[in-house]
Amino acid sequence: MKIIGYAAQSATAPLAPFSFERRALRPNDVAMEILYCGVCHSDLHQARNDWGFSRYPLVPGHEIVGRVSEVGSEVSRHKVGDLVAVGCMVDSCQVCDQCRKGDEQLCREHHTQTYNDRDRVTGETTYGGYAKHLVARQEFVLRLPQGLDPSRAAPLLCAGITTYSPLRTWNVGPGSRVGVIGLGGLGHMAVKLAVGLGAQVTVLSRSADKRSDALALGAHGLLVSSDAQAMAAAQCAFDLIIDTVPVRHDVSPYMPLLDVDGTLVIVGQVGPIDELVTIPLILGRRRLAGSVIGGIAETQEMLDFCAQKNILPECEMIRMEQINEAFERMERSDVRYRFVIDMASLPSSYAWS
Repeated sequence: MKIIGYAAQSATAPLAPFSFERRALRPNDVAMEILYCGVCHSDLHQARNDWGFSRYPLVPGHEIVGRVSEVGSEVSRHKVGDLVAVGCMVDSCQVCDQCRKGDEQLCREHHTQTYNDRDRVTGETTYGGYAKHLVARQEFVLRLPQGLDPSRAAPLLCAGITTYSPLRTWNVGPGSRVGVIGLGGLGHMAVKLAVGLGAQVTVLSRSADKRSDALALGAHGLLVSSDAQAMAAAQCAFDLIIDTVPVRHDVSPYMPLLDVDGTLVIVGQVGPIDELVTIPLILGRRRLAGSVIGGIAETQEMLDFCAQKNILPECEMIRMEQINEAFERMERSDVRYRFVIDMASLPSSYAWS
C-alpha cells in the first residue's frame, strides 16, 4: 500500500511530505484510513532525536483515530466502516507474564511502538499516524465508543491513558487527594480524569497565572509552587501527585506535599531529573515512581470511561502542512492544550520533483 505521510529526514530537518509503503495485510491485521492524529510532545522529541534513538526517515504520530477500510482473514474484533483508534503500540510478544495480565506496555520482549520501532515480523521501520493510512494488529486496535467525538478523541490515546493509568494503579476515587504538576497536554487530562474519578484535585504551578484555567478544567484549587509559605502549609496534603513536566526538573520540593505512603508519579520527563533529597521519602514513607501509558484493556476502559463521563481533551485543529509551526508553538507552550491534525488536509498524492 503506497501512501503519503509527513516525515523528518534528520534531527534538524522540518517535517515534509514523504511517500512510503505500508505492509500488506496479515491475517490478523486491520487497515484504517486515518481521520485525526494528535500531536504529542514525544513526537517533537523523537523528530529531533532528543532521546538519541530516532531512525530516519521518521513518521511520527501515536494518537490515531480512523475508520476501518480492510481487515485480514482472521480478524473478528473489527469490521469495515468501524471507527477505531490506535495508541502508542501496535504489537507485543503476547506470551510473557506482563502481556498475559494485560500490561502489554511492559512486555518483557519490548512492545512494538507505533512509530520509530521495528516490526516484530519483518524488522521494517514502523511509521506513525502523520499519514493517510495505518495497518496494525487487531489486538492493538481499539473500539471508539459511541458518543465520543472522533475529532477530539485522538489525544486520549497517549495523553489520556498516560494519566489515567497511574490514577487507576494508585486506586484514585472519591476522597482521594490528587496533585497535578504542570497544566499542558498531559496535565489537563490528568485534571479532567481525576475529577471524573471523584478526586479532590489541585494543580501545582510556578505562578498563579493558570488558576482560572485550572478551575475551568474542573480542578478544585491551584498551589503556587514558588510560594514557600503556601508549600509549607500544604505538607502532607496529597495522596498522589502526577508530575507531567516534560523536561529535567527538581522533584524534591514536591515530596513533602505527600501524605504518609503517598506517591509522586513521573509521567512527563524521559531522562534525568535533578538530584533527589531523600529525607522526605524516608521520614514519611513516601514514594517516587514512574508510569508509561497502559495496557490495551486499560486503554479501552479509559475510552469507555471518557465516553460515559463526556471527558475530552481541549484541542486545536490544524492542517497537516501546519505541523512545523505546531512543533514550534508546542516548544513555547503556546497551545491549550493539544494539537490535532485533520488528516483530510493531507492530499492523497503529491507531484514529486
